[in-house]
Amino acid sequence: MNTDQIVSAAREAIEDIKGKDITILDVAAQSPMFERMIVASADSTRQTRAIAHHVQEKLKSLGVPSKGNEGLRSGEWVLLDLGSVIVHIMQPAVRQYYSLETLWQTGATQRDNGTPSHNS
Repeated sequence: MNTDQIVSAAREAIEDIKGKDITILDVAAQSPMFERMIVASADSTRQTRAIAHHVQEKLKSLGVPSKGNEGLRSGEWVLLDLGSVIVHIMQPAVRQYYSLETLWQTGATQRDNGTPSHNS
């Protein structure tokens, strides 16, 4: 699967478990390790873990196994490494505090509807 297909499948998996505020950042110019970063919110630690597991299972069934994960035990912030795509599933307070979108955002960003928006 190419990067765009991985992003699409991961987004669908997040939406399946009612993840919110999905943001997709193109970070290829900033990172030699991955091309896209997905950031999503979940309402509880249980939902955070459920989304992470669902993303892993869906991508594995499509031939893209997770290369690693962090944070499943606490469930406040889970990171999934899907190779060219990194997925962050966060509790709203944690997401606001770390503000990953602000740290990584320098060009075109795709929000949950998939349309590009340019940020200055």
